[in-house]
Amino acid sequence: MRAIGATLLCFAAGSAALADDWVPLTGSQISEALTDRRLQYASAWQEFRSSGRTLYHAGADSWGYWRVKGDQYCSQWPPSDLWACYTMDRSGDRLRFVGQGDDITEAVYAD
Repeated sequence: MRAIGATLLCFAAGSAALADDWVPLTGSQISEALTDRRLQYASAWQEFRSSGRTLYHAGADSWGYWRVKGDQYCSQWPPSDLWACYTMDRSGDRLRFVGQGDDITEAVYAD
């Protein structure tokens, strides 16, 4: 009985570890993951339009622009003309954006 319990425990731990395996996305995978999709963050949501517009909502609408440059997601939020770029990873239906300072934002699909 102990062997079965230990085996189940190892299997469960292994499954949990696999669920947290983050896979880096390429540029084309980023486009596919975001285009015409809505993501839910902890306290906001964001839509990524195929036109390159993006709508971020955290109590109020904020319109910006998004694009893929190389293997990074980039966004611009007027009135600033600066683009901020992030690498992206995926684990199942979860996505994460990793900034230059290693700041991480996680999201799940809301659509």
